[in-house]
Amino acid sequence: MAKKLAVTTNATSTEHLPVGYGEWLMKLKADIRQAQTRAIIKVNTEMIQLYWRIGRDILERQSQQGWGAKIVDRLAEDLRREFPGIEGFSRSNLLYMRAFSEAWPNAEIVPQPVGQIPWGHIRLLLDKVKDADTRNWYARAAFEYGWSRNVLAMQVDTRLHERDGRSLNNFAATLPPPDSDMVAAALKDPYVFDFVTLAHDAHERHLEAKLTEKIAKFLLEMGRGFAFVGSQYHLEVGGQDFYIDLLLYHIPLHRYVVIDLKMGAFTAEFAGKMNFYINAVNKQVCTPGDNDTVGLILCRERNYLIVDYSLGGVCAPIAVAKYEHNILPAPIAAALPAPDVVEAGLVAIIAEADDEDGEEK
Repeated sequence: MAKKLAVTTNATSTEHLPVGYGEWLMKLKADIRQAQTRAIIKVNTEMIQLYWRIGRDILERQSQQGWGAKIVDRLAEDLRREFPGIEGFSRSNLLYMRAFSEAWPNAEIVPQPVGQIPWGHIRLLLDKVKDADTRNWYARAAFEYGWSRNVLAMQVDTRLHERDGRSLNNFAATLPPPDSDMVAAALKDPYVFDFVTLAHDAHERHLEAKLTEKIAKFLLEMGRGFAFVGSQYHLEVGGQDFYIDLLLYHIPLHRYVVIDLKMGAFTAEFAGKMNFYINAVNKQVCTPGDNDTVGLILCRERNYLIVDYSLGGVCAPIAVAKYEHNILPAPIAAALPAPDVVEAGLVAIIAEADDEDGEEK
């Protein structure tokens, strides 16, 4: 006798669903997620506002009524006793609230970017940034770009506020306003590739390989809006092959960004080569809707006058900026074989292995 098979009904089956249910479900999911996000933001802003008021009260009572430092210890103890399930009322956190109110004395703090970022971000800014304008700059950037606390710490440590929009360029002469200002603001000087370690005698291709190997960190350092298109991007012009070190696309600005990596100091010849690449990308890669391509030459060093003379009269928009990376200590570098030797050795090992496989077969 044949064995009967048990048949189960799948509750998530879409066999008998009405037309349009799938689209409606997707919309509901999006609405729920947006509502959850709004709720989280609202809770955060309410908490930030509460912390500011507590800090203001502590500050006023200590400065105007002469309450001593011991009052913070007593307040922390009383609040934790009254609200045992709520974190955030430790002595150190209360002192941060006091510093918070002192750093941002304006009562209209919540509508500002600092009122929209997490408390951990605010504490980090209080610890690391003493200048009020600089603190506000990082608070705005963290809110606008959605930085995590670790990313914010990295940007503060590398002094991003001093590097944004500082590249040497000819944008004012080659791009119409306000494009020239917007493109300039998207670039920095210097770029800090502290996730890359190279020997003194490394070549451009080694730097390029390290940047593409750690593409997420590279794009994070490049800034908001950059997307990776390719490395050693191939172009054929006049029957000859050319290769761009790195090709990026800036999504908000709707334009390609050609990056040429140089291990030494900037020389005048670099501008002519970049001008060629930009023209080639404009004619072969860009599509309707793309704005003019921008070039970024990254060098270890650059002289202001040489850059100024080199870019003067060039029709393509080009920027020149420095970059920094970790240098392998000389004793260690001297003990290691040159990168070319390592590459040649690897090629020989692979070839030998292939030959052995062929003989066995």
